Amino acid sequence: MSETSLSTDAPLAVVLLSGGLDSMVCTALAQEQGFRVLALTIDYNQRHRVELDSATAIAKRLNVERHVILPLDLRQFGGSALTADIAVPKDGVGDGVPVTYVPARNLIFLSLALAWTEAAGARDLFIGVNALDYSGYPDCRPEFVAGFESLARLATKVGNDGGVVTVHAPLQNLKKSEIALEAARLGLESGQSWSCYDPRVEGRACGVCDSCRLRRAGFEEAGLDDGTRYGSD
Repeated sequence: MSETSLSTDAPLAVVLLSGGLDSMVCTALAQEQGFRVLALTIDYNQRHRVELDSATAIAKRLNVERHVILPLDLRQFGGSALTADIAVPKDGVGDGVPVTYVPARNLIFLSLALAWTEAAGARDLFIGVNALDYSGYPDCRPEFVAGFESLARLATKVGNDGGVVTVHAPLQNLKKSEIALEAARLGLESGQSWSCYDPRVEGRACGVCDSCRLRRAGFEEAGLDDGTRYGSD
């Protein structure tokens, strides 16, 4: 899927595009469903800033309607290994909420996406959260997505006027291997996406953070080439 051409009469949707595998697949699925995509990437001064380059490359490859990279420096708050000087865990996916959780990140991002959705006259927004093979973040759960959709009705002029903004989470109940298979089915270049939380100096993925472990295991289970260069390779 190197190019997507939709009628100008096709509906718009805002898609949160981080640059990771899940958000890439989510963007392509929105297009497959007939939406013209407004892609929103948040530059929150994250440790793994290389994912911003991936988001730009993906947006270009998928020929989205518009791509906005919005600066929001969450390092001012800290509280996470991704936004503060806290080591990224490398000993495997454990129980509980890991230190790589960024406080309220998806709530903040969805709020910004909702604002653009309403401003653009759209009624749909997409987020690539996943609640099966993931690190245990509370803002990836189906209850959170459903709760935000309810909140959107109360928080917007659209909702006040009796309209609905639908929050789509098409990967919600997929395993990482199934997401990898979706990427292949959609003709995406998985190596264009970035998952690692702690990139090595030479630009390779670390291979051992939670995100790398989940990605590698998913592609191995799917029997597909990951497309990522790991530090241990």
